[in-house]
Amino acid sequence: MTLPSRQDHHPPRTPPRAPRRMRGGPRFLPAHEAVGLIRPGDTVAIGGSGGGLLEPDLLLRTLGEAYERGTGPGGLTLVHTTGIGDREGGGMDHLALPGLARRVIAGNWGMAPRMSRMVTENRFEAYNLPQGVMSQLFREIAGGRPGLVTHVGLGTFCDPRVEGGRLNDITTEELVEVVTLAGREWLFYPAFGLDVCLIRGSVADENGNLSLDEEGATLETLSVAQATRNSGGLVVAQVKRVAEAGSLPPRSVAVPGICVDVVVVHPEQRQVVTHDYNPAFSGQFKQALSHLEPFPLDQRKVVARRAVAEIRDGDVVNLGVGIADGVASVAAEEGWSDRFTLTIEQGIVGGVPARGVIFGVATNPTAVLDQPYQFDFYDGGGLDIAFLGFAQVDRDGNVNVSKFGRRVVGTGGFVNISQNASTVVFCGTFTAGGARSVPGDGRLTIEQEGTHRKFVDEVEQVTFSARQARLRGQRVLYVTERAVFALGERGLVLVEVAPGTDARADVLDLMPGPVEVAEPLPEMAAALFTDAPLGVEWRRDGAGADDPSAGGVGVGVDAVRGRGAPRDRPGRPGSGELVREGR
Repeated sequence: MTLPSRQDHHPPRTPPRAPRRMRGGPRFLPAHEAVGLIRPGDTVAIGGSGGGLLEPDLLLRTLGEAYERGTGPGGLTLVHTTGIGDREGGGMDHLALPGLARRVIAGNWGMAPRMSRMVTENRFEAYNLPQGVMSQLFREIAGGRPGLVTHVGLGTFCDPRVEGGRLNDITTEELVEVVTLAGREWLFYPAFGLDVCLIRGSVADENGNLSLDEEGATLETLSVAQATRNSGGLVVAQVKRVAEAGSLPPRSVAVPGICVDVVVVHPEQRQVVTHDYNPAFSGQFKQALSHLEPFPLDQRKVVARRAVAEIRDGDVVNLGVGIADGVASVAAEEGWSDRFTLTIEQGIVGGVPARGVIFGVATNPTAVLDQPYQFDFYDGGGLDIAFLGFAQVDRDGNVNVSKFGRRVVGTGGFVNISQNASTVVFCGTFTAGGARSVPGDGRLTIEQEGTHRKFVDEVEQVTFSARQARLRGQRVLYVTERAVFALGERGLVLVEVAPGTDARADVLDLMPGPVEVAEPLPEMAAALFTDAPLGVEWRRDGAGADDPSAGGVGVGVDAVRGRGAPRDRPGRPGSGELVREGR
């Protein structure tokens, strides 16, 4: 097998220039001078994650303002691993200006709606690659290797035989290749050069050493800096404060000064958009979990409660953004957080992941890893179970979260996580667009049906491949407020319905075609639909996922995958007695 050279896959740009490294220590510059070092046509890597986490916000805002004034560079290739922004004009939306970007390669687009809209308007070439792939790719670039070879993305829209991660009509160049190595198919994501990176830390000393001690994560900050430095590019770091040279403890230095060219001080820098600084996010204070914001009983909480029943004691768990992040809140308020370990892809191990726009930090984390190493753990099979959202599910069990209608959201870490966890639980409401279902008194009342069907005949984009999941032997569930489905040999299987609902009228008649139904078809546990605590006995020491005596949870699932089948040795589901039903 011959792998393409790095030069072959460098994004089109002006002729090669001399290295731009600044010798003799970093320069401390105001933001407008720092962004003035970016040249037209440059490839710029941008650090950070959603909700302002490690976002170099001053640099992004200043770059956008310079371009609007006619003094900033255009035709840039922008590269970022996660969604950067607050969904309200921050982050990458500062750069959502016609002509500023020629190409954008991103792991997620959902935090910057204006930038996302420009994708569908064909304002620039646009790609979406898995978050884990991108974080690991910076490490490959730093090491001078040709790129990343991985199984992540096979069978999804990232596979070049499907869409190759391309998001609009003007994006034609292939950035992903299928290769064969050691008798297996893999995807090859080639490396490319970097001219500039914009990163962030908490403190820089006078020698440019960066500490991230007050941040809620470290992400791939070091890898981005090393990749840019070894590409001959400029490393520009935004920080809140400057310390005396040599005063930072060595173990607090996340990026050494040998990798930093420019430092910009931003005294108003916030930890995340909702907090100036919360020491419980950075591990410098243990917050009492009783003080966390309560999770009101609604249809989202019902989904989270039913989902948490699938966790066994001792499990290593991933939580996705959106409705799935409610699992952490349910576990915390029930006092179950110490029975298993919650993780999120930004590198957080332990604690209670935050919900909403600042998803990516956690209260009381046990450990904070660099994001590429978290994905190494995920990709190698370290996750026992993952909880992820869904926008569309089709009759075969494929899931779309990345692109639907004219909305480009992106995959984030979804592809890495959903492909590699032993058990995957997709969480969401049954319909969307004004859907209103009210839990109470042990039952669910559907007051208004949603205008958008989330269970469709065919998903618009394959972010999760059911066929690949069957080949891998994964156990897959789809949990909604009114019904639970499992992935069977021939597609979806209805395995539970909510008390108070009609399986035919409220579920099957709203499906795009015939669906298999478990016999018998049990109801979801009535306890899910009351405002009282579930109580530790309800989980039966974590047996809820397998023990039908645990309040009825898991009975229908067992009918599909075989009662008592060990979940940590996933096999193909579909061994139960099934009845095919239709509309």
